[in-house]
Amino acid sequence: MKYHTSTLRLLLLAVSPLLTDCSMTAAKKASQPMALAETATAAPKGKGAAAAAKVGPTKAEEEVDEYAASADIYDPLQGLNRATFFINDKLYTLIFRPIAKGYNFILPRPVRKGIDNAFENAKYPVRVVNCTLQGKFKRAGQETAKFAVNTVGGVVGIFRPAEKIPSLANLPDEDTGQTLAKWGIPHGAYIVLPLLGPCSLRDTVGLAGDYALNPVNWPYLYWFGSRSKHDWIVAPPAANTLRTIPTQIDKYDTITKDAVDPYLSARSAYSQSREEAAKR
Repeated sequence: MKYHTSTLRLLLLAVSPLLTDCSMTAAKKASQPMALAETATAAPKGKGAAAAAKVGPTKAEEEVDEYAASADIYDPLQGLNRATFFINDKLYTLIFRPIAKGYNFILPRPVRKGIDNAFENAKYPVRVVNCTLQGKFKRAGQETAKFAVNTVGGVVGIFRPAEKIPSLANLPDEDTGQTLAKWGIPHGAYIVLPLLGPCSLRDTVGLAGDYALNPVNWPYLYWFGSRSKHDWIVAPPAANTLRTIPTQIDKYDTITKDAVDPYLSARSAYSQSREEAAKR
C-alpha cells in the first residue's frame, strides 16, 4: 500500500508539467487593463452624471458580458468547474508560487533558459508527429531540421542556434489537441482539471497524446508499476515539472490579475488560444 501511494504521488508530479498547457498560451491576449474596477466605478461630475446613470451597464458589467460572449465553448459544468478553479487558485498561491520563487532565486536566468531549451527540444516528437498528422509536411521537415541543428550545434538543445536561421526560427507549436481540431472534432464540454487548469474533453485526450509522445516521459511510462529500484525514472518528468512552474504561474497571474471574474477570464483565454492554435 505504501508503495502504491508513493507511485501515485510520483505520477501526479510527472503529469503536472501539463499545468495550463491547455490554456495559458493566450496570456497576452487575455491580460486585463489595470485598475478595471476603479475605471468601472468612476462617474462623470455635473450634468453628465445623471446622463451617465441612464446609459446602461457599467464597464465592469460589459467586461463580464464580453468574457461570456467570447468564450465560444460549452460549459455545462460551471458550478463544479468554478469550485475546481477556486481550489486550483489556492494551490497555485500556497504551493506553486513559492516553489516558482525559490526556483527563480536558486537558478540564474541563463541556467533556467538552458534547461527550458533542452526540454523543449526534447518535445520534437510531439511537434513532428502532429505536423504530419495534420498534413503539414513542410513544417514537419522544418521541425526535423530545427531539432538536428539545436541537438548537434546547441549541445542537446541547451542553446538554440536554429533560431538564427530564418526558415527555422519561431515555428509555432503543434500538439495533439490541435490535430484533433483540424480533424473536425469539437471541444466538447469545458472542464477545469485539478492542478492542470482549463481544458476540454477534446484537449484532455490531446494532453494524453502529448504526454505519450514526449520522450521525457517514456522511461516513466515503460517502468510504471515496477519496483523501487527504478525510482530514478521520475527525475526527468519531475525536473520538467519544476522548470515549467514559474512560467505557468506568471501566465496565470497575467490572465487573472485585475479580472472582474477570473474564472471567465481564464475560460475566455483558453477558448481564444485554442481557436487560434487550430487555425495555424
